[in-house]
Amino acid sequence: MRFFLALLGASLCLASPTPSASSFALQKVLSDASPVFGAYTKTNLSTASWMRNVPDSKLLVHMNLPGVHDAQTWNYSQATQDALKHVTNLDDNIVFPPEFYRCQESSIIDMLNSGIRVFDVRYAFDPTNSTLVFWHTEALMSETATVEDVLFGFYRWLDEHKSETIMLSFQYEGGTTSTAQDDAATQLELFRTLTTPAAQKYFLQTKDQFGTLGEARGKITLLKRFDLDQLPSSYSDALPGIHFSPSLWTDDSPDIALVYNTAKNLTAYIEDYYQPTSPVGLGAAYNIELKFNATTQHLVKASETYPDSLFWSFASSSYDTDTPPETPRIMALGNGTVTGVNQQLAAWLPTMKGKRVGIVMFDFFDTPGDLVQILLDL
Repeated sequence: MRFFLALLGASLCLASPTPSASSFALQKVLSDASPVFGAYTKTNLSTASWMRNVPDSKLLVHMNLPGVHDAQTWNYSQATQDALKHVTNLDDNIVFPPEFYRCQESSIIDMLNSGIRVFDVRYAFDPTNSTLVFWHTEALMSETATVEDVLFGFYRWLDEHKSETIMLSFQYEGGTTSTAQDDAATQLELFRTLTTPAAQKYFLQTKDQFGTLGEARGKITLLKRFDLDQLPSSYSDALPGIHFSPSLWTDDSPDIALVYNTAKNLTAYIEDYYQPTSPVGLGAAYNIELKFNATTQHLVKASETYPDSLFWSFASSSYDTDTPPETPRIMALGNGTVTGVNQQLAAWLPTMKGKRVGIVMFDFFDTPGDLVQILLDL
């Protein structure tokens, strides 16, 4: 595989009509990546290039950016789970029904074309502890779609959409297998993946500071929700991006203040209230209301305070203690009698017209169908 990836590093722009080794290699990598990235397609959707209408001078922290939580889960169906049983059955972990893990239903390429620009993805070694792949806790997303393969999908898309910029939030996913750990081998493989020649070309090579859209066009900003604490400090020093250390990210909190640049005292304000803290048995309506209130309160804070700071809000959640559980789908879309967070946000967001609300991360972002456009129209 690394031979194929080396061929791709020199050029991803395949203008020549004559197939070459690099074009065949890219086809192979994108095919392997498709269970997570999706089948690569081109589009004429205006949302695929919405940033071309934004001036270069616009600061990224001043923009309203639609994002997706657990982007890698879109293809995790019963069929996917059944097809991977021969791998996941090698471990003692119990894998729950797919609806516990699935947070999206459109592919990453469709997300990009629909205007999504911030992606939350979770990685760990595969069950053989040799390849970085995508998980949602004990749910394995694919055997073939490695982290590096999927990155080449983003690189290819940026080649065709040079006006755009992307933010990728990488987080180590614990609880994948009984033997998995965020050890030196895992961290070293992640470092290698994020510092290949191709990665150095496409990842913005700045550290712990957000700049302008003009500086970021055609590039990926790495949001590092991981530590390289099992490696010498020189590895962390060499890796670009903005560091959101897991040790500073308060778990399940509606209001996090995380300093990501101590020298300049740069702080990100984050809402990540993903499991409402309510008594068991109060039901979907109560838990959805808790989540909606936490998210909208944070969006109001983004519009009124710290105008030059990053605001990052997660509209995603679940409540798996109830019987039946409030899955990510129920929390986002409702259960047929209760309206979900997404529909409530679609009605509420226009009240923020003309204001900065920052990054907003959705589950099932494409329902209702105009949710992303409503955010972009603020």
